[in-house]
Amino acid sequence: MTAKYRIAVVGGGSIAASHLTAIKEMGQAEACAVADIAEERAEQLAVAYNITPYIDYKVMIKTERPHIAIITLPHYLHKEAAIFAAEQGCHILLEKPMAMNVQECDEIELAVGTAGVKLMVGHTQHYSAENVLAKKTLQSGELGRLVMINDRRHLPYDKPQRPQWFFERAKAGGGILMNLGSHSIDKIQWLTNDTITKVRASVDYGLGRGDVEGGGLAYLETSGGIPAIVCQSGYPGAAIDETELLFTGGSLRLRTGIGVWISTGGAYSEVHAERLPGPALAMQILDLLHAVESGEEPECSMAYSRSVVAAVEGLYRSSELRSEVLV
Repeated sequence: MTAKYRIAVVGGGSIAASHLTAIKEMGQAEACAVADIAEERAEQLAVAYNITPYIDYKVMIKTERPHIAIITLPHYLHKEAAIFAAEQGCHILLEKPMAMNVQECDEIELAVGTAGVKLMVGHTQHYSAENVLAKKTLQSGELGRLVMINDRRHLPYDKPQRPQWFFERAKAGGGILMNLGSHSIDKIQWLTNDTITKVRASVDYGLGRGDVEGGGLAYLETSGGIPAIVCQSGYPGAAIDETELLFTGGSLRLRTGIGVWISTGGAYSEVHAERLPGPALAMQILDLLHAVESGEEPECSMAYSRSVVAAVEGLYRSSELRSEVLV
């Protein structure tokens, strides 16, 4: 890659600074602007990263003509911003989830295809050293055949610093299952090279803030026939983010960002995970740039990212119907 790509960031929330830092450390790209409806927030980022601030992202894109737009807006604005950026000829890195529902995903995919640009969704589970090691171990067959997966994620969801829109279903699409459950579904799909085809879920609405769920438990089945349990709680308690893979010849415990442990009988032993070439957000951008230059589909393609949204939608539908549903 020899080209210098100019990147504009749409949305100045908490993740924007992380994207701008990742861009700053790359030689293949440079940030040119940031837009946020909160003028002070846009100006603070602009000063910190020596870029131009805007209040209106549409004005920013039309004025700056960036090669790439990174969209970090609330979920309900993903479709509008992605379609606009595509129509302006921008390649796009879109924060997950791709959209509020599969219908919006389809509208985005149509606009991107018509414009002839590339869009990648930011599913960061693909860029964790521990996750990469877990996938290599699974694919090697050294622990035998994969039998089942158990994924648990508990943390206080009603944090004061979490913006209010996260607690409005009309803006977020859902609560902990939409926001963090999509990580679990992505992880399971990516590790197994399958998609989720069947779900049975029970969702709990006890947060006491907004109209989104605070917890849920789901039985999932992949296209390869692997059963998985996803259990998520946003209520007070000991925090955990752990995925256990059970094989015919052993088991693997995965804590993304922390470590990997393997047992073939007896206690778990930690296995060293080699560091990846760069941080997740930088590697995402590099994958998008590769797709732009090669014409190939990016790591987290629109079709793949749509499948994650479809599975999350299935969780809510199953809970409402109190029955198993196909995805």
